[in-house]
Amino acid sequence: MQEPLPRPIRLRPRRISIFDGQDLKKAILAGAAWLEENRETINALNVFPVPDGDTGSNMSATMKAAIRNIANSNETSAATIAAKVSHDALLGARGNSGVILSQTLRGLALGLEGKATFSAADLARAFQEAAHLAYRAVIKPVEGTILTVVREVAEAAQKSANQGDDLVALMQDVVSTARQAVAHTPELLPTLKEAGVVDAGGQGFCTILEGIQRYVRGEANAPALVSAPSSVPVKKGRVTVEEEFGYEVVFLLRGSNLNVERIRQDIIDMGGVSTVVAGDEKILKVHTHIPTPGKVLDYGVGLGSLLDINIENLQEQSLAYAAESAAEHAGKVPETPQPATQSIATVAVVAGAGFEKVYQGLGVSSIVHGGQTMNPSIEELLAAVEATPSKQVIVLPNNSNVILSAQQVVNLTQKEVYVVPTRTLPQGIAALLAFNFDADFTANGQTMSEAAKQIQTAEITTAVRSVQIGSVNVREGDFIGVINGDLAVAGQQSEQVIQDTLQRMDIERFEIVTLYYGEGVSEEDAQETAKMIKQRYSRLEIEVVDGGQPYYAYIISAE
Repeated sequence: MQEPLPRPIRLRPRRISIFDGQDLKKAILAGAAWLEENRETINALNVFPVPDGDTGSNMSATMKAAIRNIANSNETSAATIAAKVSHDALLGARGNSGVILSQTLRGLALGLEGKATFSAADLARAFQEAAHLAYRAVIKPVEGTILTVVREVAEAAQKSANQGDDLVALMQDVVSTARQAVAHTPELLPTLKEAGVVDAGGQGFCTILEGIQRYVRGEANAPALVSAPSSVPVKKGRVTVEEEFGYEVVFLLRGSNLNVERIRQDIIDMGGVSTVVAGDEKILKVHTHIPTPGKVLDYGVGLGSLLDINIENLQEQSLAYAAESAAEHAGKVPETPQPATQSIATVAVVAGAGFEKVYQGLGVSSIVHGGQTMNPSIEELLAAVEATPSKQVIVLPNNSNVILSAQQVVNLTQKEVYVVPTRTLPQGIAALLAFNFDADFTANGQTMSEAAKQIQTAEITTAVRSVQIGSVNVREGDFIGVINGDLAVAGQQSEQVIQDTLQRMDIERFEIVTLYYGEGVSEEDAQETAKMIKQRYSRLEIEVVDGGQPYYAYIISAE
């Protein structure tokens, strides 16, 4: 007698009603890993065909920073995990997309505040907070961007929770909505439709949610920590922050009713320099350079419990650096030291060795490496501000994708910070030239902002893909001219593209043109380009400067 066939096993849908801190940690790690895996795909979603599509890189770097202190945590409170993620995401945020992402994570933390565990209804409320803070982060919100995706996700989460769905079903609805919202972005933003792409920031956020859903559905284990990007040393004139003596002390402080401002001032009064204290009344991250680390640790213990303590001997680091530097530069004349104090300091974001020399020659207090494709984090900008000896600091972002990050620094320090919204390196130079040592802080900020507005900037680079935007038809490999951030000209001959770009700028209206040549251009070629321009526009005063900038053959400043 033939045995009956076994009945097919019917898999029950995975159902999860409650998550705790460890579940949240693993879900966020999965989201960060999935984003990193798809980083280059998101980078390719650049509206303009310039070689600086960095939305995926910025968002991934922000997520790496967000998870750096939770990966090995055994914390079971969802609120604590969310708070750590929120705090570190803010400091590690890079670019506009990274800043907005950090605000969504902050909203999630606010929505989960005080909750050791959370349900689908709690998560839906947290998504509402995320959408609210994301929109609030931008002065003029634009639909068809990551903002739209975050808002529609929040609405879908609330609808799912109202229907009584569990966390698995809610995340399924959330991801489905996110994908639809991303696909719809070109209909809301004409520039996306013209370029044939969806919004990169929206796609990045959707990708994070997909990674989280993969974990929630049991399709992915929590991945190992992807190491966070190392901080870029901040140049202080020609002296680096690492050259300070004493000890670098970093720790997390957990307590109750913690007063950020008072704690920061107390540590400064103990002799702490480059002091950064950020967080909320329950958990803070403290960073300082101090001669006696025990003193600040004892102080912290008196306020609560200390976690993730790290102490580095700055003097030993400095001596090692000095020995290496002496060996490398043996026989060279020492450079003139910078003044020890300055009533108003200036911090500038700069890319290119030549541009660095220009900015140093103009007396900038600190240089933060960055610009196209390498937007600095909020933490790096904050460190540069804190490292200056001045209580008043003017920041020059020099890139449209760094301005929002720079503006976050204003609320993270006790110093007065004025962000001059420079969008290009030439605008930053004009702002520095307008600096008046006899004027006060606010007057200088206003004057420098006005000076920056007077500068027109053109950039010459090579197209990384084919696209048609407006009347400009671009083929991959073409030379293209970008004027004040807008694609203006494309062609196969670099000389013709430069001439056409200058004509579009109405260059005859100006008197002075500065030709900054990039790292791939020789001085001889740059001089020949200047002669070509002079032959056509004889009344122009033309200066050729080695900018050393990556990706852009020429940056042209007109005033």
